[in-house]
Amino acid sequence: MKASWSLLFPLLFALAWAQCPTPADLKNPDGTKICAQLYTDDSPYYDQCCVGSVLIVQSGEDQPYIPKAFNNKISSVVAAPRCELTVWDTKGKSGKTRKFKNGAFPRLSEYRRGIFGDWDNAISAYYCICS
Repeated sequence: MKASWSLLFPLLFALAWAQCPTPADLKNPDGTKICAQLYTDDSPYYDQCCVGSVLIVQSGEDQPYIPKAFNNKISSVVAAPRCELTVWDTKGKSGKTRKFKNGAFPRLSEYRRGIFGDWDNAISAYYCICS
C-alpha cells in the first residue's frame, strides 16, 4: 500500500498547484494588493484551471487594448476582495461588458455573453479598480 501512495502523492501535489489562487492571496511582492489575475488556459476540471500565461492587473489599470499575447485568449479570472474587474469583448472598450467581483472564475465558458456566446477567449479590454 505504501508504494501506491508514494506514486500518487506527487500527482495530488501537482494538482493542488493548478488550482486558482484564493482572491485574498493576490498580492505583489511588496505586499500591496493585486486587483486581478487573468489566465490563458482552463480545463474541464476545476482543480486544473487558472493555468497558462498570467496577466497581473493592478488597481486602477485601464487597458482599452489588451496586450496581443492575451487578446481573446483569457479563460480564467481571479478578482481580489473589494475589487471589480470590468471586461469588454471588443477593443477600445466597446461591445458587450461584464463585471467580475471578489472571487475565482475558473471557467469563463460558464458565463454567458449574449444569447449564443460566452466569455471564454473573448476579453479584448479591461479596467480594474479596488476600494
